[in-house]
Amino acid sequence: MILNFLKRLFLNNKVIYGFILINAISIYLQECSSKWAWMEVIEFVCAIVFLIEMIVKISHYGIRGYLKSGWNRLDFVLVLLSIPFIIQFVYPVKMVNLSVLFVLRLMRILRLLRTVHLFPGIAKLVSGFKLAIRQSYVLLLSYFILVVIFGLVSCDLFGQIAPEYFDTPTNSVYTIFRMCTIEGWYEIPNRIAAVSTPFIGRLSTIYFCGILIMGGIVGMSFINSVFVDAMVSDNNDDLKEQLNRVEAQLKELKSMLEEQEK
Repeated sequence: MILNFLKRLFLNNKVIYGFILINAISIYLQECSSKWAWMEVIEFVCAIVFLIEMIVKISHYGIRGYLKSGWNRLDFVLVLLSIPFIIQFVYPVKMVNLSVLFVLRLMRILRLLRTVHLFPGIAKLVSGFKLAIRQSYVLLLSYFILVVIFGLVSCDLFGQIAPEYFDTPTNSVYTIFRMCTIEGWYEIPNRIAAVSTPFIGRLSTIYFCGILIMGGIVGMSFINSVFVDAMVSDNNDDLKEQLNRVEAQLKELKSMLEEQEK
């Protein structure tokens, strides 16, 4: 009797979505430095509800059936991350280690990921994103390698002139990536021109303009076009299939008309 009631309650997505929204609002208010005691109680209740939901679904679908869904795997991880908060709420322990407090705080915030269930068509969007990654990962990897190469070259060329941008390979690669996103790209050649000879300043301007055009304007635009085209390819496939069905029906209709004319 109780098990049937729990299944009707926790297998109802509308009920779970309601608790997800309540939990999201509670976490948001706490991050706004609102220190009302009832917020901790609400968050504890939501954590217990999500834990019971996971147990009920595992008992209903089985552990393999439950973990077959990617969203259930995400929920499973988030529920496990919330267990330390449940324990801390029931058995308050004074924690001296600030890193532990940070981890517990982060675990509570990560539970907001459950709100993605509320977005309509999110499964199709995620599927399109995975398809786009599979079809364009070679392009993304190649672009990343080029950024690393130019970062290393720039580190050798300008590491002594502009150490705030190119003192280490990591900092240099990050600076080149910033330029490819067209973020304050002019500040870097201006800085180099200000502390070097006019000839070096002009060469650096030409060099960084080339990086901006090839990596920022052309490169990023090309990656965006390929990625977007890959994401909408599912819709194009559906449209092609519908057109093929319409074409087949028209051919069938045409053959029927020709037979009637005979």
